[in-house]
Amino acid sequence: MNEIVSSDISSLKSIGDNNHLINVKFVGDNIVIGNNVTMKNVVVASGSIITDSYLEDCLIGKCCSVGPYSRIRNNSNIGDDCRIGNFVEIKNSQLGNGVKVAHLSYIGDAIVGDKTNIGCGVVFANYNGISKNISVVGKNCFLGSNVNIIAPVNIAEDTFVCAGSTITKDTKCGDFVIGRVKCEVKDKYSYYLKNKKNK
Repeated sequence: MNEIVSSDISSLKSIGDNNHLINVKFVGDNIVIGNNVTMKNVVVASGSIITDSYLEDCLIGKCCSVGPYSRIRNNSNIGDDCRIGNFVEIKNSQLGNGVKVAHLSYIGDAIVGDKTNIGCGVVFANYNGISKNISVVGKNCFLGSNVNIIAPVNIAEDTFVCAGSTITKDTKCGDFVIGRVKCEVKDKYSYYLKNKKNK
């Protein structure tokens, strides 16, 4: 059973079950709404597919894939041909065309350029305890898994950021960035810690 309020679903290609659509505008055709979708004050463009997700006060471009289990919050604008995957949260951010955020990431107060890939576990750390700050990521960037972006920072286009890096400085076009501590292995040290703990 679906709850439809102030939303015209006549142009949808298909709609599943248990959806709650409140003041949603569908622009164009071939839009698919799967199951368990909640949308409030959202505009969705043609060819997009949304399933098992929560969206409010945002714009979804053409031919996007959203879900499952995505959350897109206030003042977010998702460009065309974007992939927003499972357990991704986006707030007050603009994503260019062809951006991919496949899973387990948080994008807050950010501007992300076209065709940038955001890896698993990337976090935009936008709050310093006093104020919110904006980060800008250029076109064609690669942010590896578990990267932390400490706002405010500007990552120039074509930047490659290695997995596990914490970024606190601006980059230049084409930079290769690695910001993590070198791995250190202490031979059999875990046995020492376990024995110490058990005493």
